[in-house]
Amino acid sequence: MAATEDGGTAAVVVEAASSDRFQQLLQQPGRSLVVVHFWAPWAPQCVQMNSVMAELAREHPRVTFVKLEAEAVPEVSEKYEITSVPTFLFFKNSQKIDRLDGAHAPELTKKVQRHATSSSVPAGSNDGAKEDLNVRLKKLISAAPCMLFMKGTPQEPRCGFSRQIVEILNKHNIVFSSFDIFSDEEVRQGLKTYSSWPTYPQLYVAGELIGGLDIVKELEASGELDTICPKAQKLEDRLKELINKASVILFMKGNKQVAKCGFSKQIIEILNNTGYGGIFQPLMHPFLQK
Repeated sequence: MAATEDGGTAAVVVEAASSDRFQQLLQQPGRSLVVVHFWAPWAPQCVQMNSVMAELAREHPRVTFVKLEAEAVPEVSEKYEITSVPTFLFFKNSQKIDRLDGAHAPELTKKVQRHATSSSVPAGSNDGAKEDLNVRLKKLISAAPCMLFMKGTPQEPRCGFSRQIVEILNKHNIVFSSFDIFSDEEVRQGLKTYSSWPTYPQLYVAGELIGGLDIVKELEASGELDTICPKAQKLEDRLKELINKASVILFMKGNKQVAKCGFSKQIIEILNNTGYGGIFQPLMHPFLQK
């Protein structure tokens, strides 16, 4: 904090030019919040977010705001997996509690406000919190037969490894659900410990860890991937199954009781009049099922 003419203090954003200085700044008393901006001078969005940080520093004098040039202190950037700028990390008691990737001023403001006003964690509550997280992680990895924990989404992967594993799964017509680890810092950090696997992406089948990109590539090369992961039913097989569900199958709009088009109504009448009414099975037109 810098002194002002009236004897008060003016909030500033402190610069961490070295790993040692960074560690010093994390040593705040009690549960004081430290917000660190990993930035680069060549990125205009970072310069803009430095201005946002300065404004937040004025609004939250009890919070320590730090800017760290990501490329100038690579050992810190690598430790916290900083792969793009701007990235913001939130610390209490020297422990990382949250993360924000990208130049999202409203979200940064919300996170600062939430963590700055959060109460201290009662003594002895860590074990209970860890147990709750493990229960949540177990539910997440079992949320679908095949679960991919990745950076970003299948539509917009946010790292090359995640993009490659999505491409492999799609190429093999594998049905999977995904979880964006950037959306929840607690899950992102907790799953590394839970699975004893320190990197992402992570692929789970039937609640069991398969591995990351390298393992998936090995399984693909050996042909095992197709036997391990659940695959989407081919359209040809699905249609064959449908048309063989009964001796007479009618693909129609609506059902026997309520036909939703004149043609469907007429064909039902014909089938009823010719003695097939009691044995044919209608399959509703998929666009009119609701």
